[in-house]
Amino acid sequence: MFKTSFSLLAILVATNLSANTQISSTEEDLERIIVTGSRIVENIDEVPASITVITRQQIEEQLKVSTELQNLLSTLVPGMAPSTGTSSNSTQTLRGRAPLVMIDGVPQSTPLRNGSLGIRTLDASAIERIEVIKGATSVYGNGAAGGIINYITKKATSTQALTGEAGFSTRFSAVKLKDSAGSRFNSAINGQINNFNYVVSASYEENGVQRDAEGDIIGLKYGLSDSNTENYFTKLGYEFSQDKTIQFAYNYYKSQQESDLIDVVGNINTGIKTHAIKAPLGTVMPGVPQGPRGNHNVMLKYTDAEIFYNTQLTLDAYSQKIENVFFYSPVLSNPSEGFDGGQSLIKSKKKGLRLTFNSQLDWHKVEGTFIYGIDALNDVSSQPMVDGRIWVPEMDMKNLAGFVQTKWVLNDEFVIKAGLRKENIDLSVDDFNTLKLCTDSDTCSVPFSVKGDTLKYDATTYNFAIKYNFFDAFSPFMSYSQGADISDIGRLLRTATVTDIADVQTQASIINNYELGFDSEFDNLRIEFSIYRSTSELGTTNKLDPQTGIYLPVRAPQKIWGYEGLLSYRINSDLNLNATYSLVEGKNTEADVYLGAKQISAPKGTMNLQWQASDNINLSLTYLYVGNRKRFDADENGNYAGDKGPINNYSIFNVSANYNINQWSVFSGIENLFNQDYYSARSQGYTYNGYNTKSLGTTITAGIKYHF
Repeated sequence: MFKTSFSLLAILVATNLSANTQISSTEEDLERIIVTGSRIVENIDEVPASITVITRQQIEEQLKVSTELQNLLSTLVPGMAPSTGTSSNSTQTLRGRAPLVMIDGVPQSTPLRNGSLGIRTLDASAIERIEVIKGATSVYGNGAAGGIINYITKKATSTQALTGEAGFSTRFSAVKLKDSAGSRFNSAINGQINNFNYVVSASYEENGVQRDAEGDIIGLKYGLSDSNTENYFTKLGYEFSQDKTIQFAYNYYKSQQESDLIDVVGNINTGIKTHAIKAPLGTVMPGVPQGPRGNHNVMLKYTDAEIFYNTQLTLDAYSQKIENVFFYSPVLSNPSEGFDGGQSLIKSKKKGLRLTFNSQLDWHKVEGTFIYGIDALNDVSSQPMVDGRIWVPEMDMKNLAGFVQTKWVLNDEFVIKAGLRKENIDLSVDDFNTLKLCTDSDTCSVPFSVKGDTLKYDATTYNFAIKYNFFDAFSPFMSYSQGADISDIGRLLRTATVTDIADVQTQASIINNYELGFDSEFDNLRIEFSIYRSTSELGTTNKLDPQTGIYLPVRAPQKIWGYEGLLSYRINSDLNLNATYSLVEGKNTEADVYLGAKQISAPKGTMNLQWQASDNINLSLTYLYVGNRKRFDADENGNYAGDKGPINNYSIFNVSANYNINQWSVFSGIENLFNQDYYSARSQGYTYNGYNTKSLGTTITAGIKYHF
């Protein structure tokens, strides 16, 4: 196996040789800028919090190995749980809690019915950079219990009328080629004509079957085999004057699996993996293709840099519509009504308006910034069945919030931030009936007729932070931040066992996040480290109902804690090393028991080595380590339940390379270089049937790109 892998590496180096040129000064400057955390542009060194900014150059490096954003975030973001290797980001939490995923500030997650599908909402080729703010925050409202992942899309970079690029690549299994080859095409143009600028990009990717290290087809539950993904993105801008600009953007994303495969279902307790095979002739495939049918985002932004004295105005209006279809499941059956199973989809429509003012004040050695405004959001979400049954009724949330955030920079050394946000939320649900679900003809849940109502939530959340920047060798910070979270009300409603919605435990959860950290710079070395603690009076965990076989939500107080570190070392002008390590742990403090894999990930370490071999040649080697987490005991039969399976460690190596010549680039990458045979952390932690799929074996990507 090792001889084969080294041979593949030798072929890769000899034929394709390398990646991008070194990071340009523009990209280095970009790493110092962040807009997500405070909703204004500011220097990253003036942000007293743990943040990760993923640059375009880093995104390009990762795309040579995999186009999946899950993998990219897992590799580059300390505190982000390991990738699931599927279309679902369930268990891929940020510091043990669900993050809010956004595109240019527009929410992509569906917190009212969190299906854990928000990370795959656009193609990575349309992203300029990714900003990740870790820890609970209410800056953008509901759903940010774990922090924020904001995809910042590309903008026009050329002053010419037309520049662009086009690329083609293929991807296939090196373990067993049959039916595994896929193809990908992406292109983009941008330019500027007088006061008008534009960006237009498109991508289309067609996957073959995905094979594990033994050559078997990986199981279909949230699978990526035989999936087709397309993304179309447009951004148009117009500059009325030096101070006044308007920008329109539209993003469309679709990714669906259409396959003639069926699963052979195994079980983590028996040690038999779930894998897929060709369906026998004459098999009627149940259900419809799984995945997003179409994610539509419309964004309009107006900016006036001087609306009045030393004050900038930013007005954002946006809408988002998505239908995410889940896999067909026999668990969603009701034999008495003729349903042998079922398939659900999350439908969500959002409309929002954000009005933000940014006022700057300057006294002797004191710089003051006031960010204040109003957010309005209407989120209508539901989870019906494809066959017409209603599992989660329509939830209509109207959210109006006011906020003020201040920043003070004293003597260019001390940075002090403080702010608050006042939330007012009305959540309306009509009368509904819970769904009768059966594990067999004799074991069914009891349906309830539930009286609807309008639930009202009022919450004020606060934040305070301080950072000391006097020494490059040691810049410490500490912060306290709160987040108000009413996420996943839909899961509570669909399992209601009362007749009045007022009796369902739907209270909002206030998350308190405490953090202490520092960053240090010594010539070619940068170190970042932080420890944190997160508490909430209410969380959402699951407990098996032995009568129905259905997992019911349990609200209970939680405590989550951990630490993470990053080391970046420029060995010489051509060689760079980055390494991270993160550990998170959590407990249900009421029962004094550890939280399961749905929230808490195993320890994770990463290392990335980049070598600029020549002006045109670059190589990148990435190492991922996922550690052990074994917090739970088996039952008397030696079996584990729910999300409490033991997680064993594994290590993965990826390599990529690129060769640039004039306007052309030839690139390649190998995922799982040494063909490690392993289950992902989620496949080990989840004991639910069909989730114990093995991960990708050695998989090769090769392609070419033309710049014009």
